[in-house]
Amino acid sequence: MRLMTRRARDMGTDKSEGFTTQMIESQTTRVPSATFLTAGLGAMALSWLFLLGGRKNIASFIGTWVPTILIMGLYNKLVKLEGSEG
Repeated sequence: MRLMTRRARDMGTDKSEGFTTQMIESQTTRVPSATFLTAGLGAMALSWLFLLGGRKNIASFIGTWVPTILIMGLYNKLVKLEGSEG
């Protein structure tokens, strides 16, 4: 029985959030979700423009921002819908 309790704790079933996480979530929820989508689409467009201009390395660098921006938007939406666990 003790092993299962320790294993459950090690698997992250503890629902309490740290101060830093709560602070980040409180600031993140203030940003509209459309901002992240707009930023992601803007990064795609900027990357495409650099590609058309022959700057392939910069286009690839900026293009790698898109998934990160969209995942941040997804996190933002989840925090707004589900709320903080803390």
